[in-house]
Amino acid sequence: MSLSIKDQVVATLRQLALPGSQQDIVSAGIVSDIYVNDGRVMFSLSVPSERARELEGFRAEVERRVKAVPGVDKAMIALTAEVKQGAKPAPAPQQRGTVPQKAGVPGVKSIIAVASGKGGVGKSTTAVNLALGLSANGLKVGILDADIYGPSIPRLLKLSGNPETIDGKILVPKENYGLKVMSIGFLVDEDVPMIWRGPMVVSALTQMLRECAWGDLDVLIVDMPPGTGDAQLTMAQQVPLTGAVIVSTPQDLALIDARRGVAMFQKVEVPVLGLVENMSYFLCPHCGGRSDIFSHGGARHDAERLGVPFLGEIPLELKIRETSDAGLPIVATDPESALAKTYRKLAADLWSTVTGTTRRAAPRIVID
Repeated sequence: MSLSIKDQVVATLRQLALPGSQQDIVSAGIVSDIYVNDGRVMFSLSVPSERARELEGFRAEVERRVKAVPGVDKAMIALTAEVKQGAKPAPAPQQRGTVPQKAGVPGVKSIIAVASGKGGVGKSTTAVNLALGLSANGLKVGILDADIYGPSIPRLLKLSGNPETIDGKILVPKENYGLKVMSIGFLVDEDVPMIWRGPMVVSALTQMLRECAWGDLDVLIVDMPPGTGDAQLTMAQQVPLTGAVIVSTPQDLALIDARRGVAMFQKVEVPVLGLVENMSYFLCPHCGGRSDIFSHGGARHDAERLGVPFLGEIPLELKIRETSDAGLPIVATDPESALAKTYRKLAADLWSTVTGTTRRAAPRIVID
């Protein structure tokens, strides 16, 4: 009976030991759950924080060995470094007086993160229709689904299946409605939970961002996961973000988290290009009466108070939900509708802000 790819990978790992150790890394318990999907293998190695830099070469060797396993096309292996309580990670060497420059993505002129302080505010739907609005206004646009734990862009854009690769190394983004699209959702089944630690998230984002044939784009929209965590810090560390858009609903609880999102991007010196108030109000499809279900105007007020642009209001509309669930985003499938025009104006206002924004190199971030 032939061994599965996972069994072969485990057998390979049992032949490897950390430098200075006599025990193989599987028996030592430092290998995380191994994820295998269509020739791609992903896992992490948990190592002492003080040895993380020293063991980068070992990580690369493990990756090389795993890639040599029959049936493995690509391996993504990260080091998980546990920091002991009270310890601080050593800062990377840096020449005095220099500002670290983060390399951009070849061919991509601007990168805009669409974020939210919490989930459930319609961030991904807004990101997709915003990207389509920019495209409809004449720009070349791509969208990167950075929500590793809950990727929804494939469903919103009616895309599925594994992406093609160039020489088995570079991912080729899928395309629909004129957008170039990459998501972890193309690499894993929709019902499979992503139980990944921070380093795996960082590795996956880096691969989708830098090992992807984006081509020439005016703007890459990045649909961020909700909150203020690894993905946001990774984007701030890895690329010179043009700026961020914060999506919120108007009620106080959502706005509290939205303020945290604004504060986080400001702290890492990423310009906040504006706030969007989603589900701003509800118009009854039968009587035309308006109801402010989640209150109204909170995001506009906060934008004024925080000194950031207010980009606009998106109503709570059944048609937005229906078209989003069906993978038929309203800007692409009903471009003359009032809702589509709202998104296009939002996109135009955003781009006006972008063209008047000075891009900054992303800072190096040290977490104590």
